[in-house]
Amino acid sequence: MQTATHMLRTGQRGARFQFQMASRDLANSFRRLGLSWSLAWHDVTSRYRGSVLGPFWITLSMGLMVLGIGFLYASLFNLPLNEFLPYVALGIVFFGVMTGTINEGCETFVLASGMLSQTSLPMFTFVWRTVLRNLINLGHHLVIVVGMLAYYDYWKVADVPLALIGIVLMLLNASWMSLLAAIASARYRDIPQIVVSGMQFAIFMTPVFWLPDRFGKHQVFLDLNPFYHLLQAVRAPLLGQTVHTTSYVVLVAMAVVGWLVTFAIFARTRRRLVHYL
Repeated sequence: MQTATHMLRTGQRGARFQFQMASRDLANSFRRLGLSWSLAWHDVTSRYRGSVLGPFWITLSMGLMVLGIGFLYASLFNLPLNEFLPYVALGIVFFGVMTGTINEGCETFVLASGMLSQTSLPMFTFVWRTVLRNLINLGHHLVIVVGMLAYYDYWKVADVPLALIGIVLMLLNASWMSLLAAIASARYRDIPQIVVSGMQFAIFMTPVFWLPDRFGKHQVFLDLNPFYHLLQAVRAPLLGQTVHTTSYVVLVAMAVVGWLVTFAIFARTRRRLVHYL
């Protein structure tokens, strides 16, 4: 079909044009990262305006959950507290970042519908807004991480540079999952409930509250769990443990394939997202 006829019938100029416009949107969003950061910071401050502790209320509640689960499970399974409590603390903190980024991704475009319909801001600006907002929350929760590593002397064996690489891989994968959830949620409003339920299921299937060696002969199910590799790449270096090469291969492959597929979906649906909202 000729280009003019195709545009007349569909209002589109073909896949190549869609990809170019999506690429331009992505490039422009990087130039406006300052705006994304300002929006993310405003989200955090406005949510806790008038509060004494502010975002540290989440940190406090998370700390209480860490202590409760850590002491209880260590007693039930007869595990050394100095090994199990830091393990659970790091698991809850970093899995919480993934959960928050993906769950809040469902509302990325929905909450920004007014700005998207009235301005020409890049749509990726709001994707980075969600990611940066959860990165700010992680900054508050690092109090728990640093406290555990310092109190139980794990700071002596922690490989911080390798853990930072793990955080980068975690954010790369969580961001494309967040974008995919945002696109789907803009079209189908039942998606947020499905995503939240899926993440609740994932936290119990991932070694956050329990040790991986408890899986025994069913280790294959652990290896097929992407969240296990995402968590292991961050938590293991901080606890002085070795991360298997397989985890890095899985995470890099997930990031590349996930972003390629999600970006292709975004390029295809970009023109219609505002109409969905």
